[in-house]
Amino acid sequence: MRALVAVIATALLLAACSPEAPTFKGADITGASFGRELALADHHGKARTLADFRGKAVVIFFGFTQCPDVCPTALSALAEAMRRLGPDASRVQVLFVTIDPERDTADLLSRYVPAFHPSFLGLRGDAEATARVAKEFKVIYQKVPGQTPDTYTMDHSAGLYVFDPQGRLRVFESHGQGAEAIAHDLAQLLRSS
Repeated sequence: MRALVAVIATALLLAACSPEAPTFKGADITGASFGRELALADHHGKARTLADFRGKAVVIFFGFTQCPDVCPTALSALAEAMRRLGPDASRVQVLFVTIDPERDTADLLSRYVPAFHPSFLGLRGDAEATARVAKEFKVIYQKVPGQTPDTYTMDHSAGLYVFDPQGRLRVFESHGQGAEAIAHDLAQLLRSS
């Protein structure tokens, strides 16, 4: 009987000492079998992969610079989340992947993306590379014709993919989740790493 009590007491002590798994406000997608590869150039022309950002929490958002509402709203929420994180924001990298490489040149991305926060990076590739990365992240997008060939828009799925500092995809933040929830989830990932 004493041996059983000792085993139970030891198990309880070990359980009390182990760190709790983070609780996210977004969808916990830890262990997802997608979102593992990304190879695009940043708005400075430097080739980038997810491994370049190991040691930081990474947030990836797919959009386009001429988006009238979803994209600027998401980037504004991310900028506010960075402000809420305070000094920990230096341990986060936001990546904006354009789904409109035809219009979103490196020069345009270099002016648009950092306007939300100076640390944000815009990523782009040709049409084939863009399609490959979008497929890897299960992002759906399509060109919608406008009144002229230059006034088209892009329909696209919206949400944020959040990686922990070890490079594992952990959280999906739905569009409209808000800065408070994003900052909370990033803080959880930074704390648990």
